[in-house]
Formats: sequence, structure tokens, C-alpha cells
Amino acid sequence: MNVPFELYVATRYLLARRKQASLASTSLISILGVFVGVMALVIALALMTGLQGELRDRIVGSAAHVYVWKVIDGGFSDYQREAETLSTVPRVMAAAPSIQGKALARTRHGDVFITVKGIDPYLESEVTDVATSVHEGRLVDLADRNLLRGPEVGGVVIGAGVAERLGVFVGDDVSVLTNAGSLSPMGVLARPRRLKVVGIFRLGLLEYDTAYGFVTLDVAKELFNKDSVEMMELRVDDLYASREVANSIPEILGPAYVTEDWSQLNQALFSALWLEKTAISIAIGLIVLVAALHIVASLIMLVMERSRDIAILKTMGTSRKTIRRIFMLQGLIIGSIGTFGGGAAGFVVSTLMDRYRLFQLPMELYQISYLPFTVEIFDFVSVIAIAMFVCFVATLYPSRQAASLAPAEALRYQ
Repeated sequence: MNVPFELYVATRYLLARRKQASLASTSLISILGVFVGVMALVIALALMTGLQGELRDRIVGSAAHVYVWKVIDGGFSDYQREAETLSTVPRVMAAAPSIQGKALARTRHGDVFITVKGIDPYLESEVTDVATSVHEGRLVDLADRNLLRGPEVGGVVIGAGVAERLGVFVGDDVSVLTNAGSLSPMGVLARPRRLKVVGIFRLGLLEYDTAYGFVTLDVAKELFNKDSVEMMELRVDDLYASREVANSIPEILGPAYVTEDWSQLNQALFSALWLEKTAISIAIGLIVLVAALHIVASLIMLVMERSRDIAILKTMGTSRKTIRRIFMLQGLIIGSIGTFGGGAAGFVVSTLMDRYRLFQLPMELYQISYLPFTVEIFDFVSVIAIAMFVCFVATLYPSRQAASLAPAEALRYQ
């Protein structure tokens, strides 16, 4: 097999003889430095990307992509007709009504402040993932009046955290107190209403599992003294096109509609995550830079050790360009082994940690139950490309020094 002269010499210099074992050790340390830096950077980016993706999926799965209010008429009096109208907007897949308010849920075991959300159980399942997250009972049981008994005004599906704090199960009653009450000589007095727990959901998002309850629209109207639906929620065909859809609704349906999408509501959270991802990338990227400086040091040592060989090669007619290529190739070999080895190791470690969920988190402190790791192709390729570029830059100065070495000066004291 014909091997280019520059590559052959560069490989021979890397594989030092026993009396030159220090050079081989220096090269090995340089490889390990690049290896560790690239591996750490791949794992860190996988962690931050996985964390962003997991939070995004859970937030968007538990809520809608686009929120619509009708400010002129004071709400949506005929939500079914409005849902059909909004579904005609390009890229909108489904629409569902919503009424929200705060309430105090009470049992003999404890009290919990919750957000009560009035929904249409059948339309809600087309917009959010709440229906599939109900692990006890069913979301459609909210509309089944046969499940009610006694003075209950309706059913409620609550989060697993709410159920745990209230000490209730499916079939138990919950007393709900809102700021909407009956007028009396003492003013407006809040009147508790009894709801029957017909389901318990677990979305895996602390904000919802410990603070949300779902009821029908009729029950929500009674709890909060509402006459009409105040908000419509939309699901679009592309998550990242939600802002475009939100901006197009007032243009298509008129200025009476005010919209907001999921990215605007959670902009502060994802901006903070992006900033943290950038900061971590810069911090760990310094490891690669330090490893590149070690490549510079090892090549300079090699030039000093091989000065006689360089002089002999030059006297035999080897050009400065060829000498430069020899040492650039040596640095690139070191960088390539470390970069691709570290990238592969980082990918394997990230995949294993994500598949087996090795880092569990307490839901009481964090929004998610484990640390996810997701290696994106763009991030992975970017890390490899940047690391190789840094290693290439690190070879420029030593290779130029080797090429500019004068044979007479190098052989004077040999």
C-alpha cells in the first residue's frame, strides 16, 4: 500500500522508540486531553438539549400550542362554532375551550390551592395530552352525570400530587372554595362546592401534577360565575410554527382575537436554559483549548528532538512545505484520535444514561423526574468540527518552526 511520505514520517514520529518514550507519553497525554474535553462537551450539550426538550415536551403536552382570547365580545359565547372557525386557520389541527380560575380544595386530610380548568373532555383530548396521562379513571368521566351522587355539582380530575396531599382517591369527594360566592348583608360569601374525584392524572410536570384540577365547562362556569368561555386553545401541526399561527389569526379572523403561543409564555424559562447551555459549552470548551495548547507543546518538543532529522531531510531535498505538512499531520492525527474517540465515547455515555435513566431527580424539587440526555446531530457535528479546527490551528506554529529550521544550525553541535 502506497502511503504518502508526509503521513509515513508523521506516523513514525508518533510511534517513538524506547529511548524516546517521553515523546510518545506526551502525545498520549495530548490525545487524552482532547478525548476528555470532547467527551465532556458532548455529554454536557446532550444534557442541556435533553433538559430543554423534556421540559418543552412536558409543557407543550400539558398545555396548548396557541392561546386565543376574544376581547370585544367578552369571550366565546358559542365555543363549538368558534372551535370550528379557528380550525379553518392554516396549520391549526384542533381547538378546545377553556375556563381557568383559582380555588382552595379541602378535605379532612388537608388543604391545597389549585388551578381549576374547565374543559370539554372530548375536545381537550385533541389539543393536550391530559387524557392519555390519566392513570386512574378517565377524562371523559367528567361528562358522565351518572357517576355523581348527593350534593356534588360535578366531577374533577386532579393531579397525582394534589391527590396525595388531599389524601383522596377516585370516588372520594373534595370541597372546593372559590372567590365567587353568593351576595349577603355581610358582602360576598364564598360557598364551598363538592366535587367528586373521577380521575387522577400524572403528566410528569410538577407544576401540573401538584396544582391542577380539570372540570367540565358547566361546572367551571358555576364555580367562577362565568357566562361564557374566556379562552380557546389550539394545537398546530408544527410546534415551532406556533408563533406564526398565533400572528396570523388576528389577520385572518379580525382584531377582536388576541393570541399568544407557548414559546412566549415560557420565554424566560427557555432563555435561561439556552444561556446556561451556552455558558456550560464555553466552560467545557476551554478543556479542548487547553488540550490544544498541549498539542502545541508536544509538537515543539518533537521539533527540538527531531531537529537533526529535519536538517537531514532538508539536505536531501525535502521542501519546507513537506516539512510543514509532516508536523501538521502529526498534530492532526493526535487531534483526530482524541476528537473522534471522545465524540464516540460521549455519544455512548449519553445514550446509556438516557436509556437507563441513571440520574433520578426528586419531583418535589425539580420539574422532571430524571435527567434526560439527547445528542443532536447538529451539536455533535459542531463539537467535532470545532475541536478539529482548534487542533489544526494548534499545529500551525510548531510546523512553521520546523519548516524554518536551518540545516546548518541544527547540525552544528551534532
